[in-house]
Amino acid sequence: MGSVSEVTDKRLLRGARTRKIVLRRAVDVASLEGLNGVSFGGLSVDTGLSKAGIQTLFRTKEALQLAAVEFAREMFIDAVIRPARTAPRGVARVRALLEHWTVYAETPLFAGGCFRAANLAEFDSRPGPVRDALFRDQQEWREVVAAEFRHAVATGELAELDVDLTVFQIDALLCAANTALRMGDTDAVSKVHRIVEGFLVSSR
Repeated sequence: MGSVSEVTDKRLLRGARTRKIVLRRAVDVASLEGLNGVSFGGLSVDTGLSKAGIQTLFRTKEALQLAAVEFAREMFIDAVIRPARTAPRGVARVRALLEHWTVYAETPLFAGGCFRAANLAEFDSRPGPVRDALFRDQQEWREVVAAEFRHAVATGELAELDVDLTVFQIDALLCAANTALRMGDTDAVSKVHRIVEGFLVSSR
């Protein structure tokens, strides 16, 4: 029984490793070409893994796309949201989220820049599970930022403001900055910081 269990564990570990390799490449391709540019054949060529093996892991293209959205989401959380949690709640954490987002976009974490910005426009008029997953991801990010603004208002750190509108504007600004960075506008990040600081200062 021990040997059977060991073989099973090794297979699961190998499958998890293969899945991670495939998804890491898939999110890069999707950030450059959109999720519709992700294919079993292309990933096979890029990773050196068999097309049949990749299909066995994900079954359908939609399942692969959904897995890529979730993988990108987890990477974003690790790069932007989780590190910002060390900052005090409220304005300081808004600034921390912005700083970590800046590193995420400038590095960039994905080959084509922000994964979310690269794919929302492609699926905004295509109802279905992929669009729903992208929308949930966007809403989750906005809610993280909104929670810090609400905390700042509740504690008197900021004056009353329309939090939903403010966060909508900041998210739109970040998407625009991502595009500007991809186009070579090296001043895009400083513009973002100046505008967001305007929100924080004018609301005191």
